[in-house]
Amino acid sequence: MKQNETPEDAAFRAEVRDWLESNLSGDFAHARGLGGPGREHEAFEERLAWERRMAAAGWTCVGWPKEHGGRGASIAQQVIFHEEYALADAPARVNHIGENLLGPTIIAFGTDAQKARFLPPIVAVEELWCQGYSEPGAGSDLANVQTRAVLEDGGWRIDGQKVWTSLAVESDWCFAVCRTEPGSSRHHGLSYLLVPMRQDGVDVRPIVQLTGTSEFNEVFFDGARTDAAHIVGAPGDGWRIAMATLGFERGVATLGQQVGFRRELEGVVELARRTGAIEDPLLRDRLTRAWMGLEIMRLNAARTMAGVAAGAPGPESSISKLVWGQWHRDLGELAMDVLGAAGMVADGEPYDLNDWQRLFLFSRSDTIYAGSNEIQRNIIAERVLGLPREPRP
Repeated sequence: MKQNETPEDAAFRAEVRDWLESNLSGDFAHARGLGGPGREHEAFEERLAWERRMAAAGWTCVGWPKEHGGRGASIAQQVIFHEEYALADAPARVNHIGENLLGPTIIAFGTDAQKARFLPPIVAVEELWCQGYSEPGAGSDLANVQTRAVLEDGGWRIDGQKVWTSLAVESDWCFAVCRTEPGSSRHHGLSYLLVPMRQDGVDVRPIVQLTGTSEFNEVFFDGARTDAAHIVGAPGDGWRIAMATLGFERGVATLGQQVGFRRELEGVVELARRTGAIEDPLLRDRLTRAWMGLEIMRLNAARTMAGVAAGAPGPESSISKLVWGQWHRDLGELAMDVLGAAGMVADGEPYDLNDWQRLFLFSRSDTIYAGSNEIQRNIIAERVLGLPREPRP
């Protein structure tokens, strides 16, 4: 039993651990560790099959209310689930965006009809989702969205471009922030639409990343359609809904993510021992600081759970994003310094990266996606600390 863990939570932890141990065997024995950062396309069909096994056993959407197909797990139990999942080295999730972003948003802001239509396929892992936020001229500056949607003939017609759309190739649906009020600017006049991806008028083009994979994609909407009822919240209320979704993204799953971070840090320490780099006092100091940073990160993430328990997390969740994004990028740089000159050479042709090279390259994006460090600092300054707003043109 963990310190301060209730008997009920300890029993829940044992149940999760036993199920994972029993099921990450047989056909799924070799699925452990598949699909991590920089290996997003690895064994996708196998990971999808694994997640559907989880769904059949009631282990998807554990924190959702029971009336929406979840287990109604407490915040503590959700943390336990994500920790045990990470400790078991279970495969990277293919349904993360639907389960942890769109689903909670629908539960909080959707109509009864939307809940009935969209939540069950997420629980069953029958429909996968992607996030249509960033655009070529509106990356971290999301309020500059130019993709437009017009209500005509009983539905929304959508024209524009999204970029950095994770897992768009595999997705059935996209939740997209679109400008629906002509002449509006910034965060005014935006709406949050649910758009089917598998239709004429939607063109997905993968973007090859530094890791050689293409988790990110460009998505072009050219007369794409969705039903008039597939809008979450009122027209023009998209900014508020979109910000709530980002808050849900930084919820309890980040504590499970930190188990993976701890495993990576332990691996870097072991690498330093093997290479002798640990004898370098400067590198040893950086390793110590990385351990301290991880402990601080966990305490801060636990503090933000109060916002999750209250419903939609507040702007304080930006602190967690800023902390873990910077920490993980620094860890990638530390791993390369521990490797030394060997880190500059690929393991094989044409571009066979080892885990540490992949960590270094992929973690460059951690301080950019889901809101860049600069945007997070502005949010913290203005909405948490109450400092004067930055002058805007």
